[in-house]
Amino acid sequence: MTPFETELSYFIAHQDELVAKHPGKTLVLRGEKVEGVYDNALAALVDAQSKWPLGTFMIQPCFAGPGAYTAILA
Repeated sequence: MTPFETELSYFIAHQDELVAKHPGKTLVLRGEKVEGVYDNALAALVDAQSKWPLGTFMIQPCFAGPGAYTAILA
């Protein structure tokens, strides 16, 4: 499993509890760990890339439903 797959699987498996704890926030995930909680994706990216190389963390919006982790391509 790739790091991205691990992080995405972690988010999906724990989505309900993460949304209950951090509704509407943006999370930085590394592996199976929440490394940070932010008000927006830009703040998450700026802080995370100051700590880790790009490609070693995932920025994830924290809201309910599959729309939080899927994209519709038109």
